[in-house]
Amino acid sequence: MGSQEVSSTVDWQGKHVTVAGLGVSGVPAARALHERGALVTVVNDGDDERTRAQAAELEALGVTVRLGDGATLPPSTELVVTAPGWQPDKPLFLAAAEAGVPVWGDVELAWRLRGDDGRKPAPWLAVTGTNGKTTTVRMLASILRAAGLRTEAVGNIGVSLLDAVVGETEYDVLAVELSSYQLHWAPSLRAHSAAVLNLAPDHLDWHGSMEAYAADKGRVYEGNTVACVYNVADPATEDLVREADVEEGCRAIGFTLGAPGPSQLGVVDGILVDRAFVADRHKQAQELAEVSDVDPPAPHNIANALAAAALARAFGVQPAAVRDGLRAFRPDAHRIEHVADLDEVRYVDDSKATNTHATEASLAAYDSIVWIAGGLAKGATFDELVIGAAKRLRG
Repeated sequence: MGSQEVSSTVDWQGKHVTVAGLGVSGVPAARALHERGALVTVVNDGDDERTRAQAAELEALGVTVRLGDGATLPPSTELVVTAPGWQPDKPLFLAAAEAGVPVWGDVELAWRLRGDDGRKPAPWLAVTGTNGKTTTVRMLASILRAAGLRTEAVGNIGVSLLDAVVGETEYDVLAVELSSYQLHWAPSLRAHSAAVLNLAPDHLDWHGSMEAYAADKGRVYEGNTVACVYNVADPATEDLVREADVEEGCRAIGFTLGAPGPSQLGVVDGILVDRAFVADRHKQAQELAEVSDVDPPAPHNIANALAAAALARAFGVQPAAVRDGLRAFRPDAHRIEHVADLDEVRYVDDSKATNTHATEASLAAYDSIVWIAGGLAKGATFDELVIGAAKRLRG
């Protein structure tokens, strides 16, 4: 962030705003700002057929678009709104910092615009973590729908959070997936409740260090009002809860694949149980669902279900809706997806496992595996992964 701040209620009329990056977040941001009277310039590194089509659409509205030059800060810029993937050390942001111009991400803009049309803004239930975010958010949305709530799974999953906030549909609550990139550029976000599912080295080329990556993930807890949900098996997530500045009365809620202690959700004899949102958490446990209600019932997916259940329970959802929502949920393609059985060999597609932590969880779901791997390392090493999975690997 630059040294200047723009207040929560912004008079956009005539304000010079630079939107960095076209795509899923940039186009809705430019459109929303233009509609509110801002003087919008979009800058984009790429200049190809797709971006030229997006540029033409925005230029027809009266937005200025500069393709092939995302490095230079346009003169008179008072605020930069960036796509989440743009690295913090880009010349554009260094120039903004030098000029005292604040930088917001698409999530920050969505947070600031919520309710600016006079409607009561929907609370956000936010999920981040190295792995499992999309599945958990979609499980959460399924549970909220089963409870009869108007909701949508939004954020880092292809559905624009900005469109959900300023669009015509009124929601009771939003299930929001947030990446570390998005959280880096969202200083004033304050969720109703949030979860950090796990922390493992990822995107270190972007963040610069594991400490910086973890700190950006931890921003999701800032200002939470009801619950900060953490992973009992991953102490680093609980550390982030301890470091967060939350509203008075906000509780730390753990999830575990073992038997839960007070203020935790966990598993007992094949049953998902809640010892957090009950009248007497020291003596009572509420049955939520069976392990068999989760598809697929692999260990990491049970953990996702418990995190989703914790956020839903924090929002006041009844136990039956947790069960019904998990039963109704179907995982996305490429997530431990059963492809075929040939000659008594099961073929599984888990190409969404794009880092060592996700791959470790995937390999833990089976006892005898021939592993076919490929892709980019993104700064990760694989020695520990192979050692840990060796007894399961046939080749």
